[in-house]
Amino acid sequence: MTTILRVNLNDLNSQFFQDLNQKFDESAKVEIRLEGKKPHTEIFSDVQFWQVIERLDWSKKAAADILAPATAFLATLPVASIYLFADKLSDKLYNLDTRAHGDAYLKSEGDDYLSVDDFLYVRCAVVAEGKEYYEQVLKDPSKLSSEISFEPLLSLADHAYAQKTGKQFDYQPVFNYETYSNKKGWM
Repeated sequence: MTTILRVNLNDLNSQFFQDLNQKFDESAKVEIRLEGKKPHTEIFSDVQFWQVIERLDWSKKAAADILAPATAFLATLPVASIYLFADKLSDKLYNLDTRAHGDAYLKSEGDDYLSVDDFLYVRCAVVAEGKEYYEQVLKDPSKLSSEISFEPLLSLADHAYAQKTGKQFDYQPVFNYETYSNKKGWM
């Protein structure tokens, strides 16, 4: 059963959450939707997103070691930032899920079969390479290379959440980043 509470932002405080915690068991989930005006500043900005990505340590070989500094940094931020990081990552991957990027991937591969998983992992690598490369590829799909892929990027928020809370990250980001999810991009 779902209970819906409409509460003014001014009425949210630690006592409100303590009261909720006493009335529901620990398996209860809370979803916060803010209706009305947008905040004066972004809760988790694009700048912050790229600060996390910049912490990937490419001097390491193992994926866990590459992710470690970015994971540790993200885990120092509020839990809401981990959710918003996952949302921003899903948005960036979704934006690269287009026919033009798929065609560029196939050309780079020298193949005519598009592996949906491989194409997703290549898009992950585009984001993992940083803001400058991401923006280049977003504007000019021909700059996409299939020579690099980085599936582990998909688990960065999961690891940060587990590190921060000791719990499993059970969250579906705003955008579905699976290949062919961006219907307009494939028209």
